[in-house]
Amino acid sequence: MRETILKRSYKVMSAKITNVIIGVISSCFVLFGVAPHALGQASASQEIPVSNVGANGYAQLGRIHGIAESPYGIPIPGTQIHLHSVNTGIDRTTYATGNGSFEIADLKPGTYELAASRAGFADSPISLVQVAMQQTVDLHLMLQAKADASTAKTTDNPKPTAQGFSHRLKQFYVQDWNGTAPPSGPAPAKRGLPFPLDSPPFPNADWGYGGSPDIGAPDGNIYPLMTALNRPNTRSKIYGWVEPGFNFSTTRTSSNGGPPATLYPLSYDIYPNRLELDQAVIYIERLPDTVQTSHFDWGYHLTAFFGIDTRFTTAKGYFSQQLLAENLQYGFDPVLEYVDLYIPHVAKGMNIRMGRFLSVPGIEAQLAPNNYTYTHSLLYTIDPFTDTGIIGTVKLTNQWTAQLGMSASHDVAPWTSDAQPSLIACAAYETSTTNNDFYACANGINNGKYAYNNLQQYDGTWYHRFSKTMHMATEAWYMYERDVPNIAGNVLNPITPELGANGAFCMPGELRCTAPEYAAVNYLEKELSPKMYLSFRSDFLDDKKGQRTGYATKYAENTLSLSKWIGNTILFRPEVRFDHSYDLSAYDAGRHSSQFTFSTDIIYKF
Repeated sequence: MRETILKRSYKVMSAKITNVIIGVISSCFVLFGVAPHALGQASASQEIPVSNVGANGYAQLGRIHGIAESPYGIPIPGTQIHLHSVNTGIDRTTYATGNGSFEIADLKPGTYELAASRAGFADSPISLVQVAMQQTVDLHLMLQAKADASTAKTTDNPKPTAQGFSHRLKQFYVQDWNGTAPPSGPAPAKRGLPFPLDSPPFPNADWGYGGSPDIGAPDGNIYPLMTALNRPNTRSKIYGWVEPGFNFSTTRTSSNGGPPATLYPLSYDIYPNRLELDQAVIYIERLPDTVQTSHFDWGYHLTAFFGIDTRFTTAKGYFSQQLLAENLQYGFDPVLEYVDLYIPHVAKGMNIRMGRFLSVPGIEAQLAPNNYTYTHSLLYTIDPFTDTGIIGTVKLTNQWTAQLGMSASHDVAPWTSDAQPSLIACAAYETSTTNNDFYACANGINNGKYAYNNLQQYDGTWYHRFSKTMHMATEAWYMYERDVPNIAGNVLNPITPELGANGAFCMPGELRCTAPEYAAVNYLEKELSPKMYLSFRSDFLDDKKGQRTGYATKYAENTLSLSKWIGNTILFRPEVRFDHSYDLSAYDAGRHSSQFTFSTDIIYKF
């Protein structure tokens, strides 16, 4: 390859190269359109236009960002990218990531030649690239399968593959489940500290913080549906999952012929001894590119969420009548809808998120694939779920991250009567070894007066890695509301609580009182293989005035779970769980103080 580049270089340099512009591609990009890539394929070499990112004093050198793909727009992971400097003779090599993308940074102004090679493919034509100060080149390198290269006719508009949607979707799953998918090449490069965890099997590769994409982390995901649509490498993506689940429990299925009993405060798997659809979710999103530091980027996210779990994600003002007025077992919730604005020149990068987003602190999340286990902890079950507002996240250094935002309070739309300005302030610190991460938040802070889920939350999370295959995650919080109506029946003319906002069991004679609660949870995680991990969770909650669970008592639960992947698209999570309430009988409609449950779910990604 090195010799080929040099020979072609001499031919190009001997020709008269003046004022060559490949043209400005002015096509209208549809949401899932393929970026233009057929740039002079008939010629032996290409000269690529560059885009000026402006003189700002931050990006002193140039860079090349590109994609290695087939003529049909299919990314080719693991492709070796060869770069040769015509001016200095220096050579560099890198590899395309799982979505076919690559980036070569810190390039001095000059002329460069690039070509791509991969086993089973003919080498790409050589691309001649001019790089200037503070400029980024966008480049597509085309490789044809050797079986096709001898007979393929090069055109500027290659015809789509004859294989249809169903064939590509089936092929994706077959290759994924059998382990025969094309190798993805080296792991995508991450700016800053390396990933501490393996994902899969774990839900995430990095220690988490909310309210922002992981600044500096690449998007290397390829989804079945996008591959079937023949658009796997587009920035805007549509994907999702279906999650059914079932359980066997010591809690009865009904209360003496009345309405269905629940396993609450166990969540989300709340109806005993039955099969249910927990989540059917569709995402449409575009992630900002936070790996690069040269130019502004943006993203967006929309979610369509259906299932029993909407009973927990419901926010007042967002189709909330399904739960609050009609008490439906199944519902629809647009859980997330927001815009991300990424500004790279603030410290190590800043992201501003505006819209409805997940409540910032904590280990667990509303969306099934983001969690270690099927059921959730007691701590998570009763804390805030989503906020609507704006939050800025600044990567101060590779180890420090700061967040500041304002919401309309927890789980309410800004147009409801319960909305009020509420502060979000967080800080995260990760040690240089990535073995420890600390994350503290003051979440939804305002006057604290009783309203729909107007919780004042102070949360702390600690992640610790014991070894490459074993880590733990610990979280604790303190929450309260003031002036909560007394529902204990020990006061004259009690105040009627707001619909969907529980009252408290106050002292005799108190019309209202402060209702506090505190909780702590620990996850111990062990990776058994690249496709399997074991989880043990211990959990404690003290609902001191019974405002969050309906019983003024202490709770504890322990859960043992085994999670097994088939490929990267199907996940089984069977678990056994034991719950106990100490001061009152809080399970099986107040009949028992303990509850034993076996549960499992299946997450099927598309």
